[in-house]
Amino acid sequence: MNLNQLKVFYEAAKLGNLSLAAKELFISQPAVTKSIQRLQSHYDIKLMNRFGKKLVLTDVGEVLYDIAEKIFYLEELGEEKIRDYKQQKAGRIRIHAGESFGEYYFPTIMNPFSKKNPNIRISVSIFPTAQVVENIASLKCDIGFISYPVENKKILIQEIVEDQLVLIVPTNHSFIKKKKLKPSDLESETMIVHEKESVPFRILYEFMDKNRVSIPINLELSSNRAIKQAVESGLGVALISRKIAEEEILSGKLKALPLPGPSIKRKYFMVHHKEKYISESLQSLIDQTKLWAEEYSSRLA
Repeated sequence: MNLNQLKVFYEAAKLGNLSLAAKELFISQPAVTKSIQRLQSHYDIKLMNRFGKKLVLTDVGEVLYDIAEKIFYLEELGEEKIRDYKQQKAGRIRIHAGESFGEYYFPTIMNPFSKKNPNIRISVSIFPTAQVVENIASLKCDIGFISYPVENKKILIQEIVEDQLVLIVPTNHSFIKKKKLKPSDLESETMIVHEKESVPFRILYEFMDKNRVSIPINLELSSNRAIKQAVESGLGVALISRKIAEEEILSGKLKALPLPGPSIKRKYFMVHHKEKYISESLQSLIDQTKLWAEEYSSRLA
């Protein structure tokens, strides 16, 4: 089997588009098309169908794709082991994370790790949870951090920490004077929320359903930073992880109040591919993450 042709087929199938595959491989789109045609012609079998710009694998194409994924993973594994040996534990760790964990939690893990391992380069990219899982499954990164568990036969998922959700309000808000909030108090408030797939959004709707209250949601923002600024400006209140608003709470820009009823918490999870080679440097980062999680949880207890 021609591995170059197999590589072209694999990238085209993974991206589902000939133009994107050509860009990824630094070749022309006609070259991608010709390579796939030659592979199909060699075995006299159809591996994929094209519907407009979209590529759809045939049954045998799915089988070959799974095999190709293993082949190119082993290629990457071999290169990674050689790098570990040559660079004496130096190297690069690619991390994909959801916005909340990547921007507000991971820096407290990365800083001490980087000081202990100055030769290891860490790159952190922020994606929605579903994209992080997809990237882990296709071996585009080494490890990921997500906001809710997702079932995928190719990945291992592990809960690492949970944090308390709090209601953040401006420092002059009337809620601050109340000894205890009631669910009905929130019905007169404007709630600022993250996008609909976020954990706080889901929990807020569960809270409304459980307590039979209707809370106006008039502002939906795509980032935690924008939510905090909106609350600080008096546009409403928001449900958010305490860690995310910690800086503003400590500086006196915002106040954090518990939601009425039992304490509400959210969890974060660490994920990696089931067949991912865990180098010494990556294992060291995993250990550092678990140590941080234990210390953080003990402070909340």
